[in-house]
Amino acid sequence: MSNLKPDLKQFIERGRQVVEIEINAVQALAGKINDNFAQACELLLTCEGRVVVIGMGKSGHIGSKIAATLASTGSPAFFVHPGEASHGDLGMITPKDVVLALSNSGETSELISILPVIKRLNVPLISMTGKTDSTLARFATVNLDTSVEKEACPLNLAPTASTTVSLVMGDALAVALLQARGFTEDDFALSHPGGSLGRRLLLKVDDIMHKGDRIPLVQQNTGIDKALVEMTAKRLGMTCIIDKNGKLAGIYTDGDLRRTLASNIDFRNTPISQVMTPGGKTIKANRLAAEALQIMQQNAINALVVTDNENKPVGALNMHDLLIAGVV
Repeated sequence: MSNLKPDLKQFIERGRQVVEIEINAVQALAGKINDNFAQACELLLTCEGRVVVIGMGKSGHIGSKIAATLASTGSPAFFVHPGEASHGDLGMITPKDVVLALSNSGETSELISILPVIKRLNVPLISMTGKTDSTLARFATVNLDTSVEKEACPLNLAPTASTTVSLVMGDALAVALLQARGFTEDDFALSHPGGSLGRRLLLKVDDIMHKGDRIPLVQQNTGIDKALVEMTAKRLGMTCIIDKNGKLAGIYTDGDLRRTLASNIDFRNTPISQVMTPGGKTIKANRLAAEALQIMQQNAINALVVTDNENKPVGALNMHDLLIAGVV
C-alpha cells in the first residue's frame, strides 16, 4: 500500500477504463447468444420444478441475483450455496428441477464435488462458465459461454468484467423466458405487491376511498354556507350533492368555491345546487386506483366521487389519497 497522494484525474481515467472494458465484454457476449442459449431457455421453460442456482464466491453473489430475477419474472428459482449443498442442502433439489451453475473457471471444487449427485438425480444442468473446455462445462447438459478477454482489474485477477457478463447472461435468460411465458404487468405486480408497480396494478379504489360518514355529502337544497362547513369538516376539497333519492346530482369543489367568491352571491340563502358542477367525474369502487389517477390527470381535477350502479355516492377520494397510497 502506498502513502502517495492520489491523483484525482487518474481516478477518473481508471474508472472510465473499467467501464470501457466491461462495455466491450458485454458487447462480445451478444455473439455468444446462440443455439446453446436457446437450448438453455427450452430447458428452463419446460422445467416442472424450480431453477436451482448454484455459485461460489463472486459467482455466488451473481447467481443469487439471477435466481431473484428469474423468480420475480415467472420462473420459480432459488439460490443454494455449494458449500452448504454438500452438507445437506442438496436435498432441496428434486428430479423435476433444473440446476444453473456459475463458475468462471469451471473448476470450482465445491461445484465439481456435487456434480455426481446432480447426475444421479438425472437433473438437467446448465453451466455458465468462462472456459468452455472446463470440467463443469463438459459435464453440463448445455454450457453458456461467459468468457471475457480480460478482467477490468489491472491485475486481471478480481472478478469484474466476468461477473458483469454473467449477470447480463442471467438477465437475458430471465427476459427471454418472461416473453415466452407471456408474463404481464399484472403477473409482475403479483410478485411485487410492495413495490410501486404492484400498488399501481393491484390497489383498487375501494382500498383507499373515504367511506360512510367520511364522505362529504349534502342535499341539493342545502345552502352554500352549510355546504362549505361540510367540505371543511371532511377535508377532501369537495362535497357531493345528492338529490332526494340519494343519487349524485353534482359536485362542489375548491375550484367552484373560487368562482363563487368572484360573484355577488348570498352564501346563506343560495342553495348549493345553483353553483355546483352538475354530474361530476365519477368512478366505481372496483376499479384500479391507477384509473382514478388517470381520470384526475386527464380532466385536471383533484377529487373523484365513487358511485354504485344506481349512481349513489359510496365513497370519495382525492389526489392526496393517491399520493399517500403510493399510486402517484
